[in-house]
Amino acid sequence: MANVNGAPVSGEHLLSLALTNYGHFTTMRVENGAVRGLSLHLERLVQDCATVFGAELDAQRVLRYVRQEVGRRTDPLTVRVTVFDPDLDMAHPAGNAEPHVLVTTRPAGSLAPPPLRVTSLAFGRDAAAVKHIAMFSQLRLRREAQLAGFEDVVFTDPDGRISEGCTWNIGFVDGSGQVVWPDADMLPGVTMRLLQGAHRQSVVRPVPVGELPSLRAAFATNAAIGVRAIRAVDDVRFPEDDPVFAALRDAYAALPGEPL
Repeated sequence: MANVNGAPVSGEHLLSLALTNYGHFTTMRVENGAVRGLSLHLERLVQDCATVFGAELDAQRVLRYVRQEVGRRTDPLTVRVTVFDPDLDMAHPAGNAEPHVLVTTRPAGSLAPPPLRVTSLAFGRDAAAVKHIAMFSQLRLRREAQLAGFEDVVFTDPDGRISEGCTWNIGFVDGSGQVVWPDADMLPGVTMRLLQGAHRQSVVRPVPVGELPSLRAAFATNAAIGVRAIRAVDDVRFPEDDPVFAALRDAYAALPGEPL
């Protein structure tokens, strides 16, 4: 199901996204008409719209379109809000932008998915702090990882430091039980930011690949999966049930959802 500016999505809109592929988005999990970190998702959309289009986005307008699409459904949904301008094209991307809002929904997956085995590959996203829709390079490396027998990929910067996963943030647990978030160019995920506020025993610092064997555990996090254990990065294995995971999941579950 989908709408653009509150009206049924048209082929023209989809054609614009397919041919030009310029815009930004956020993805949120809606349960019983509420979203953990809704204000942060809206803040991201407003900030990214100013960066990508040089235009102001009305957050309340976005909320109206999301409410319309979600309706009275109470089952868990993954809602993606994509901001784009169908009148901009590859030849003239500098035109005055009139951002359109595309809202799509799909059933949400489990918040307890199985642990991941990932490989590390060198990569840095363009405009890493913006959640933009140009995802070819990330998905190409995810494909490369899966063809090599892994489930996903985590990225490293030119100095060999861990940054982020393909579509998720990564965190670690050190020997003392403290949560370590990588200090690197990355997309600051909403779920990561919520966990940093809810679980105080954490630190942000560089995490070189060479440090992985000395860390106690690793996990992935985003709005769709919550907290997901990582069982291995390359040939470094981690436990799947570190007690810190339960604390993180409990802290996340205890966060109140903001009504749409």
